[in-house]
Amino acid sequence: MPKAGAVTNRLFDKLQQTLRGQVAIAEPLAKHTTWRIGGPADLFLRPLDVADLVNALSLLRSHGTPWLAIGSGSNLLMRDGGFRGAIIHLGHFRDAVFDESARVRAGAGLGLMRLIRLAVERGLGGLEPLAGIPGTVGGAVAMNAGAMGREIGSLVDSVLLAGADGIEEWPADRLAFGYRRSTLPPGRVISGVKLQLQPGNRETLQQDVAVRLRHRRTAQGVGRPNAGSVFKNPPGESAWKLVDQAGMRGARAGQAQVSELHGNFIVNLGGATAEDVLTLIDLVRDRVEEMTGIRLETEVRIVGSPKDL
Repeated sequence: MPKAGAVTNRLFDKLQQTLRGQVAIAEPLAKHTTWRIGGPADLFLRPLDVADLVNALSLLRSHGTPWLAIGSGSNLLMRDGGFRGAIIHLGHFRDAVFDESARVRAGAGLGLMRLIRLAVERGLGGLEPLAGIPGTVGGAVAMNAGAMGREIGSLVDSVLLAGADGIEEWPADRLAFGYRRSTLPPGRVISGVKLQLQPGNRETLQQDVAVRLRHRRTAQGVGRPNAGSVFKNPPGESAWKLVDQAGMRGARAGQAQVSELHGNFIVNLGGATAEDVLTLIDLVRDRVEEMTGIRLETEVRIVGSPKDL
């Protein structure tokens, strides 16, 4: 039973009695992040469906418990002390429903690459420039993931937001999409997304996806656990080029290393800690700023507590 942190025995018992999905304590978050880094969550929830999710959010609100929703755990650095509160894992939200108007309603936990393949099989285009981007649909929308001049926000018709009081549907313009960001209201979780796609030729779309995947494997197939791009591209610049120019490709801190293949990826060589990664991020940023005058901003989310807290 919980003994410390933001989770009480009463809340734990109530969640177990109310939710149909998984309820666990002290869950190691390294199991749920693509970097394979992260301490334990006080509470780990995997709701079965929207009703379960709303009930979880309601109970967490009533007990004043902080929470964080995650999907595949890409684009995320969880600190070594873990998360003081509840992690809500959206792994069961993987549905995809297409209609006759080239629209799709996709669950937030559906893998982005899986959605791209499902769309292309139906001869629906628009998503193929994003082929190979790791993560889930919900995460992609939350950060307005993009590549090759296409951002997913340009395809969003609306999002379904779960909160303690139920579900709301927001049109895309309320999310104020920008470069690697959207404006989500506090206390809400993206449970689903409605996207407007365009009819196209299936074979042409399949070939396009295959080419983009080959390019990504060649340029970004770093071969070790990572979280995708670490730094945002400054206006008119490429972060990886700045890292290279600063001589930081291959730099190490503990068991974290700037990939020798791609300067904007930091890989876990085996047993890397979040502090290793944070140390390396600071080393890279300081060196790039010293050499170019540009201070890189992180694209990955950094959450959780240091180990000694």
